[in-house]
Amino acid sequence: MPRDPEAIGTILLIALTALCAVSGAMHALLTKPDPRSALGWIVTCWLLPIAGPVLYVLFGVNRVRTRARQLRVRPQSIGGPEEGQPPEDFAIQLTRIGDAVTRRPTLGGNDVVRLENGENAFPVMLAAIAGARRSIWLSTYIFETDPVGRDFIAALAAAAARGVQVRVLVDGIGEWYSWPRAVSLLRRSGVRAARFLPPRLAPPVLSLNLRNHRKLLIVDGETGFAGGMNIGGREVGKAHHRRMADLHFRLRGPVVAQLAECFAADWVFATGESLNPPPRGEHLGKSACRVITEGPDEDNDKLLFVILGAISVAHRQVLIMTPYFIPPPELTAALQTAALRGVEVCLVLPARSNLRYVDWATRRWLPALLDRGVRVFLQPPPFSHTKLIVIDGSYAQIGSANLDPRSLRLNFEIAVELYDANVSTELAAYILSARDHAWQISARESWMQGVAARVRDSLCWLFSPYL
Repeated sequence: MPRDPEAIGTILLIALTALCAVSGAMHALLTKPDPRSALGWIVTCWLLPIAGPVLYVLFGVNRVRTRARQLRVRPQSIGGPEEGQPPEDFAIQLTRIGDAVTRRPTLGGNDVVRLENGENAFPVMLAAIAGARRSIWLSTYIFETDPVGRDFIAALAAAAARGVQVRVLVDGIGEWYSWPRAVSLLRRSGVRAARFLPPRLAPPVLSLNLRNHRKLLIVDGETGFAGGMNIGGREVGKAHHRRMADLHFRLRGPVVAQLAECFAADWVFATGESLNPPPRGEHLGKSACRVITEGPDEDNDKLLFVILGAISVAHRQVLIMTPYFIPPPELTAALQTAALRGVEVCLVLPARSNLRYVDWATRRWLPALLDRGVRVFLQPPPFSHTKLIVIDGSYAQIGSANLDPRSLRLNFEIAVELYDANVSTELAAYILSARDHAWQISARESWMQGVAARVRDSLCWLFSPYL
């Protein structure tokens, strides 16, 4: 029995329409340099089944990209100052940028000590808690209640029992990484502890964003600890099945007062209790430091502006180590521009983090950087959770922020600027050592993945502004 020609025509039209929409959407997904542009064209192709793909072919396809790649000549490095000290105005420019953005002064006379991994950092932190005389202020995103976390709870409880003012602030979402929850155990032990924006049923509050990602410990207003480490066994590389590498820092000197001001502001927001930040301490070292607070309030974009400013004045080298790399367009442009003007720009990233969808989104961002001369290195396990930026071996940033939209736009973060050639050189050597044990990815390798991998990476990249 012959089929109805009209029905066949309808089926063919539907099939052709779907094919056009899929083809246009897939092309935008795999080739567009900006996720917002890609998402806009994908929506257009599906909402306007015929007109959308036609509009995309006419106005959305970049037909000169391939030819431009063939004509492109890799720019010769124009170089900069030879190895050694940067120009004298380098620190002045960086300080001026920080002054304008942070409204905090740079304070000299600080002592900064690097603490590598939990097995080295936690004993020093516990010793500081045990020796506290007046106050202990602790803020963390994750506070596990495994044996490592229980050691901290016991030390904090002992300090509170001997009359020390103990205040502990744990993020309301990060606390759920472990059970029983840390705040409950701390309160039972006599420690004043609070949650930052915890989820609630009545009145209903469930905010997955606006998290307090800061990691701070301030003891007696004299000794501070800051960096990327949460509290728990996952930070102790030799004792946990999910091994991690991380850095934390002990700071002593005037900058501790700025760390304490940050904690006091978070504490009064979470509890309503005002704390009296300590006065600036005496000079104990040679590092000039400044605290940068970042958050979705009046501090929004401060950290990003400082990072962009630091990259813009680099003369010789930009070294970045971060566990999660989903750069905003401004940061991508700054890194590309630095590489094009002859600065050595190196990104050292984990080959595999604990968030695979972030890794896949990152892979989609890399070609645009590699094409402009940025060098990218992928570290083998253990997963590096370290966050470091070092410029010209003279300036460094440490702290809690990742280079992704969540840290730079949605979370409450903290960073510390370090103006110290000795410390910065030491941190640069740390990054370069990790780079020497990693493998470099090339622009060709980034483009030569299979179609399935490219589609997977592009789908994660499409939603990278919201990861």
